[in-house]
Amino acid sequence: MASANPWDPASAPNGAGLLLSHFVASGIVTQKNLEIELLKLAKDTADIVHPFFLAQKCHTLQSMNNHLEAVLKEKRSLRQRLLKPMCQENLPIEAIYHRYLVHLLELAVTFIEKLESHLETIRNIPHLNTNLKKMSKAFAKMDVLVTETEELAENILKWRKQQNEVSSCIPKILAEENYLHKHYIIMPPLPFTSKVHV
Repeated sequence: MASANPWDPASAPNGAGLLLSHFVASGIVTQKNLEIELLKLAKDTADIVHPFFLAQKCHTLQSMNNHLEAVLKEKRSLRQRLLKPMCQENLPIEAIYHRYLVHLLELAVTFIEKLESHLETIRNIPHLNTNLKKMSKAFAKMDVLVTETEELAENILKWRKQQNEVSSCIPKILAEENYLHKHYIIMPPLPFTSKVHV
């Protein structure tokens, strides 16, 4: 059975249908004007009465209903959480620092707003991976050089210590050698002393 057309005066037994039939009979409203108005009304109300939009709205309402049901199920625990004082979640700040805190919060909000765009910019840099690999290799080389430099410094300190020991022994050796020359005792020259003697 076809539904009654509200714009068709013959199928509408209510007062609006009688009024429309009177206007059509008197010539104030024509059938074509009624059809145009019906199409305009269908266009204006398409997002309300079309089944696709109705299904979307029904789905949204159903998800809201499910969320509200979950909230109602957890009503007691939520109420207890809201009644509990917030501990270690707030920090008392002296009044003289409030203006700095406001400025800090503005900076934080700006940073958070622009964070995603900055990350996207960094991701879109074409040579970033290559540069990061080069930087990693440079850091590895630097670590090797630091290790070698430390070893070299240790060797230099050991060599300096040995040189100091040798330097402190040289005057004693020279004194002994002079003593032996004065008393005409001939000894073979030491390998690390000079052979030039008068």
